[in-house]
Amino acid sequence: MDMQNRVGGKTGGGGVASAQETAVVRRERLRQLALETVDLNKDPFFMKNHLGAYECKLCLTLHTNEGSYLAHTQGKKHQDNLGKRKAREAKDATPLPAPQLRKVKTKSFVKIGRPGYKVTKQRDPETGQQSILFQVDYPEVADGVQPRHRFMSAYEQRLEAPDKAWQFVLFAAEPYETIGFKVPSREVDKGEGKFWTDWNPDTKQFFMQFSYRLSPEALAAQREASRPSGGFRTANIPSANPLNPHRAVTYK
Repeated sequence: MDMQNRVGGKTGGGGVASAQETAVVRRERLRQLALETVDLNKDPFFMKNHLGAYECKLCLTLHTNEGSYLAHTQGKKHQDNLGKRKAREAKDATPLPAPQLRKVKTKSFVKIGRPGYKVTKQRDPETGQQSILFQVDYPEVADGVQPRHRFMSAYEQRLEAPDKAWQFVLFAAEPYETIGFKVPSREVDKGEGKFWTDWNPDTKQFFMQFSYRLSPEALAAQREASRPSGGFRTANIPSANPLNPHRAVTYK
């Protein structure tokens, strides 16, 4: 083919470029411009595989060089996929209506003062355990309200300097003010019959009794006092007959 004498050609100019050639030159010019202005490391869809080729993670296409990938990003397929992805993300990001929380109606009472009370210190004649009985009167207690109690450490209050040797017992019932009693901070025995509460809705009286657990010294003294002073006592001496389940006894 005569490239010098084509229609519209100029002598020495190589002739008029076809539309295909013009498009190739234009794409190359755009590629060089894009490489100067676009940072591919910030493109979330650009990836270089283990073979050294370039991939578009959005369109799942393979490219031989960076220019080919940049040209692909300006094409119709990539732009359509970008639009579909944005639409899907906008749909997924649509905030759902927040669930309506159930409103709890808080009760408000006007305090009418402190309730009457009676404190009784007791000692069990059999075990020697010390106990305290509280009786708190709530004649004007609100309907449906049952008195509550709790133990509070001395480090929770701000009325006086904390002392680990003491604790507080609090009683509360609306519309009365909360009252507290300062008691020794010892271990409470919560065994059967040692710790109990009772609310009498007829007389509007609240009772609580708790006992202190005996110390090891007190338990040892109690066992020593209960030991018989005379008669027979058992000794840890094995029986001569190993089949005899009874231990030998010695006379004091």
